[in-house]
Amino acid sequence: MTDRHDQTDPIRRQFLQFGASLGAASAAAALPLGALLPGAVQAAPATSGAAGIAIAPAFGTLKHIDAGDLRVGYVDAGPADGPPVLLLHGWPYDVHTYEAVTPLLAAAGYRVVVPYARGYGTTRFLSADTPRNGQQGALARDAIALLDALRIPQAIVGGCDWGARTAGILAALWPERCRALVSVSGYLLVSRQVNEQPLPPAAELQWWYQYYFATERGRLGYEKYRAEFSKLIWQLASPQWRFDDATFARSAAAFDNPDHVAIVVHNYRWRLGLAEGESRFDAVEARIGAAPSITIPSITLEGDANGAPHPPSTGYRRKFAGKYEHRDLTGGIGHNLPQEAPKAFAQAILDVARL
Repeated sequence: MTDRHDQTDPIRRQFLQFGASLGAASAAAALPLGALLPGAVQAAPATSGAAGIAIAPAFGTLKHIDAGDLRVGYVDAGPADGPPVLLLHGWPYDVHTYEAVTPLLAAAGYRVVVPYARGYGTTRFLSADTPRNGQQGALARDAIALLDALRIPQAIVGGCDWGARTAGILAALWPERCRALVSVSGYLLVSRQVNEQPLPPAAELQWWYQYYFATERGRLGYEKYRAEFSKLIWQLASPQWRFDDATFARSAAAFDNPDHVAIVVHNYRWRLGLAEGESRFDAVEARIGAAPSITIPSITLEGDANGAPHPPSTGYRRKFAGKYEHRDLTGGIGHNLPQEAPKAFAQAILDVARL
């Protein structure tokens, strides 16, 4: 089923309608913890962890927890016992992709967790010896490790850009950990074998930055000009989004992470087969590369002004084998959809829980 929505969806009315069913949703989310291990959570002041990182109180509280290979910085908002939602950002964005989405969901009774990915913000590797690996399997394992550390057995997962890919991997490979999925631009799981096949020239042109990162000049250029480079990507990917300097600066601070350049460059080189991943992720990558179907309830979203490479919705519809809706958003919405149309994205989270 296809719906058309714009960024003025009456989400506040939905909150009132949803209140009556919130208790049932909370009960459904309260599954046994089983053998999940507790993590030591520490709250951080709004400006702690890294120079320039600031989380507005209305967004949530910036916390840190050891999870897998990382000490993860994450925003935590909403009631601690609410149904959990895990929201994942992409490149070159950060947790502020969900700055306006999170209060809407928290007001509806959800606990919202928004982590900085490896190489972003206040997230740090626990060991200097861990490879600075940006492959999709590593990012997916990071997300599972975070759920384990936070003792969250199951969550609604949502994502945009890299975050949509990670959320899709969780939904496909760990459906027992995912109550439902909201994904911008649909099914984004990467097969390196498929990536070996060339695209028509116009399509290859859209991936210019991928080939730039394949060179040492590109790595050095991104190291030197990461803020300028990222702002250019924002402008190209969302040509009708009129973000101001302060909005960009809040996210750009996350790119000062010492591992950021290494993670970004490795991610794109790995996709092209120009860099190897870690053998411990081989089994996960084999399953991802087989393009598994997603069986949990899902809603996919696309903006009408997405300037970044993205597949048509007709191309991935068959990959969603469970309850499913696709929504096209109008009004000049670009690639960073949750930040550009937060009400529509939050509405999708509310609605997917009831599919």
